[in-house]
Amino acid sequence: MMIVLGLTGSIGMGKSTTAKMFVEAGVPVHDSDETVHRLYAGKAAPLVEAAFPGTTVSGVVDRTKLGARVLGDAAALKTLETIVHPLVRADADAFLDRHRAAGAPLVVLDIPLLFETGGRNRVDKVVVVTAPAEIQRARVLARPGMSEEKLAAILAKQVPDADKRRQADFVIDTGEGMDAARAAVGAIVEKLTGVGRAGH
Repeated sequence: MMIVLGLTGSIGMGKSTTAKMFVEAGVPVHDSDETVHRLYAGKAAPLVEAAFPGTTVSGVVDRTKLGARVLGDAAALKTLETIVHPLVRADADAFLDRHRAAGAPLVVLDIPLLFETGGRNRVDKVVVVTAPAEIQRARVLARPGMSEEKLAAILAKQVPDADKRRQADFVIDTGEGMDAARAAVGAIVEKLTGVGRAGH
């Protein structure tokens, strides 16, 4: 019986870093963001170009051009989501089928907007990655092209961190440092699979 663990967290909380720790612990991870990148260079490109002409270059979606077209435009964003979300979901379903067939005890679906997109019913357990608000702000504002306004707009669309933590089965606080986060990942893997990692 394979357990599907949903990994989520608001922007700047350290979710991508935590996903890598699950991979290091030997758990297969399906990364939604990475899948979107892949789809933008493949299946999704002609669909996005058809909906938003001029947003692809040599058959690959130009994220900057696309961002300029959809950011701040709720209807355009909705159109984009109706193209991308089903493709990401189909990719995730194929990932689950593959690992279920291989007998994997545990897999992770890394879903940035898990609570926002009704992804809770697709997973057995949820781990929320969190960090203190001031650490989150510092991390996000250090990103190229990020501004206070952009951060505020992104956070306004996301379920508040406190609500996510309340709905989570597990919480990993990346504000406590990499070692603590890695230990938390190890503890979760052990609890869900009953398998301690070698060397422990």
